[in-house]
Amino acid sequence: MYGDKLRSIELPFKRWHETGFEFGLEQYTKENCQKAESIFLNLIDKLISIGESATEEQKLELFKSCVEALNSLNEELDDCFIETGEREDLCELVDEFTKAVGLDPKNYADGAGLADLWRDW
Repeated sequence: MYGDKLRSIELPFKRWHETGFEFGLEQYTKENCQKAESIFLNLIDKLISIGESATEEQKLELFKSCVEALNSLNEELDDCFIETGEREDLCELVDEFTKAVGLDPKNYADGAGLADLWRDW
C-alpha cells in the first residue's frame, strides 16, 4: 500500500517534454526530462526500501539527495531547466511525496516545504 501510494503520484516530466516541444523550449528534450524523472523514480525506490516506519531523519536524507540531484541537473543544463513553472511543479511534487511518507511540508523551511531547504532553483 505504501509503495502503491508513492508510485501513484503523477510525475510532470512527460508533460514538460510535450509542452516544451510545442513552444520550442529546447531544454525539455526527452532525454533531459527522463533524467529528471529518474531522480524521482530513485526517490520512490529508496523511500519504499527504507519503509513507511523509517525515521524522519532517514526520509529527510532521501529528499535532500533528490533535491540536490535536481540542483545538479539544472546546473548541468546551464541553469535553464528549472524555470518558474517547473519550480512550482517540483515544489508541489516534493510536497506530495512529503505528505505520502507521513510528513507535513508546512513543518519545513518556514512552511515553504522540504524542497526549499536545499534547492538552488
